[in-house]
Amino acid sequence: MQLYEIKNIFHLELDSLYQKEEVANFFYMFMEKYLNLERFTLVMQPNFSITKEEEQSFFEGLTQLKQEKPIQYIFGETHFMDLTLKVNENVLIPRPETEELVKWVIDDCQVERSRNLRILDIGTGSGCIAISLAKALSNAKVFALDISNKAITVAMENAKYNDVKIEFLQGDILSIDSTKLPVFDIIVSNPPYVRELEKKEIQNNVKKYEPRQALFVPDDDALVFYDAIAEFSRKNLVIGGKLYLEINQYLAEETKTLFEVKKFKEVILKKDIFENYRMLRCIK
Repeated sequence: MQLYEIKNIFHLELDSLYQKEEVANFFYMFMEKYLNLERFTLVMQPNFSITKEEEQSFFEGLTQLKQEKPIQYIFGETHFMDLTLKVNENVLIPRPETEELVKWVIDDCQVERSRNLRILDIGTGSGCIAISLAKALSNAKVFALDISNKAITVAMENAKYNDVKIEFLQGDILSIDSTKLPVFDIIVSNPPYVRELEKKEIQNNVKKYEPRQALFVPDDDALVFYDAIAEFSRKNLVIGGKLYLEINQYLAEETKTLFEVKKFKEVILKKDIFENYRMLRCIK
């Protein structure tokens, strides 16, 4: 079958579910992933044909896209901060705004890059934050905590693949015994923060496939994880240590107030590239 025919089938089957441009992008991503072909190949060779075996990968992927499965889960990997990370339905797919959070931490650590910082990533998921920080801050000792053993398994594979050493810890930040953990210079977290009432804004592929416990919080207790992280940090963050958080843009002021009430200093909100308050930094 010729590639342009498969592209037409993708549009015929998927245009009712996705934007046309997105469908075309899916097709080109399949070309790059399964055939190692650049997208301009179809322009240069409009009648390019592939084998029956090669067709199978496209049509298997098409079936999964019709079921609204995220393409990162179909490929089993994604990219984050120039790293390749394995992902599956046990971990969230890392987002660009989380890259912005990591870059903020790294930028703040420029002067301290040579120090043996102790860093904790709470709710590590795929390990994207912890691994990126371990790569950028090679002298740091990085710890990563998650409630899910399945998520930790994925994160451990990613740490090994990206050649960094991280100490993984299994535990629930809502009930963890902080006395069993060391103190840290930096704590970072992208905890669950999407309220049930905001579900209507979430795409179906996220709601269907990404781990619910890593996304949603009750409407009447939306800051439950931030409160727990604040209490943990009051005990396990060094004096002068910094806490970095990804936050719900609709609850930015409420989140800032929570940390001010908990007596953290210099509580700062930061906008992402879309001009939404999506990050917070405070000092103990």
